[in-house]
Amino acid sequence: MAGEWHRKSLREAGVTLIDCDHRTPPAAVSGYPYVAIPQLKEGRLSLGDVRLISSEHFIEWTRKAKPQHHDVVLSRRCNPGETAYVPAGIECALGQNLVLLRADGRKLFPPFLRWLVRGTDWWEQVGTFIHDGAVFESLRCADIPNFKMPLPPLPEQKAIAGVLGALDDKIELNRRMNATLEAMARALFQSWFVDFDPVRAKLDGRTPVGMDPATAAFFPASFHDSPLGHIPTGWGAIPLYDTAQWVNGAAFKNEDFCSSGEGLPVIKIGELKGGISDQTKWCQRDAGADKIIDTGDLVYSWSGSPDTSLEAFLWSGGRGLLNQHIFKVISPTAAEKRFVYYLLQYLRPVLVEKARNKQTNGLGHVTIADMKRLLVCMPSKDVLAAFDLNIAPIFDKAFTNTLESRTLATLRDTLLPKLLSGELKTSN
Repeated sequence: MAGEWHRKSLREAGVTLIDCDHRTPPAAVSGYPYVAIPQLKEGRLSLGDVRLISSEHFIEWTRKAKPQHHDVVLSRRCNPGETAYVPAGIECALGQNLVLLRADGRKLFPPFLRWLVRGTDWWEQVGTFIHDGAVFESLRCADIPNFKMPLPPLPEQKAIAGVLGALDDKIELNRRMNATLEAMARALFQSWFVDFDPVRAKLDGRTPVGMDPATAAFFPASFHDSPLGHIPTGWGAIPLYDTAQWVNGAAFKNEDFCSSGEGLPVIKIGELKGGISDQTKWCQRDAGADKIIDTGDLVYSWSGSPDTSLEAFLWSGGRGLLNQHIFKVISPTAAEKRFVYYLLQYLRPVLVEKARNKQTNGLGHVTIADMKRLLVCMPSKDVLAAFDLNIAPIFDKAFTNTLESRTLATLRDTLLPKLLSGELKTSN
């Protein structure tokens, strides 16, 4: 049990804290990732929207702290205690208020460190050493090496890291697979409904690439004028608002919330991104059947930080109550739902810009009036059906991967405290 494990400070366990450069290098069009606090997500480095810096600045900014495989990146401010491990093959520089933790391997197995800093004991230590600043709570570099943690024997550390790492690796594999599937789907959407490649091919007397004759027959061989400009003959230019039914979530007050696990969870942007957690509010109030979402529902967050909150999501967390500032997007058929999902992904930059133009205190929003003014190209029913025939297997596989990853993450997060406390022992 954990009582048999000696509590050691991180310093005693051979963990070194490496501070980073506190200046900010200029951004570059291409180069190396410059990791900031927003890139620390669920124990991993999320580099999808990371800032890039030049190779010259990368060399300069990593002289003091160059992340290595199995290092842990730690945030000292804004969300103090949040961590992410450094995977193999990643070269990056660290931004302000981030430090590195590095195990020397003699008393603490380096791959185990990423799990040690996600357990209950870690967060208890964060709570002990945290300091209230003028603006943000923070951790001091001098205090972090003094964090005392229960340390299993090395063989147990290796076994725990192996169990949890295998689950996390499968989640990461699913994420990469979904990224590939999404890229395939977006490329097809772009080709058919933005670039109109099949129509242009037929107009030039060519056979559309990779398309059977029956599908090609659904596409016209000409364009007509519309408020959007030239679009395929027979297709329409309609407001985005008319592509589906958009039902806004409910407004909740503090008195509406009840004990965790009673009623239904209230789904905000945090739940859409990270799932239901200890921070999720619960409610027993009858908000109306149209405010309830369930696994597989399409929702669109229309208010928040333009760059990080305005997005379409496929909900995978079971029944919940949808919070205000999020639309439940209801389509008559599954094919139309899938089309609108990829349409919202394609339109994201446009919608983000509309929200940014109305930004106040860092928050922006897309209004119904915006959606009624924004025209989109709507294909014929035959082309829509042909698109869905191609896209449905990709869509369904990606969502199956998402559901599997959610199950694996729940298992991982359930095992983590039990393994770190010694309540569960691995077979060595």
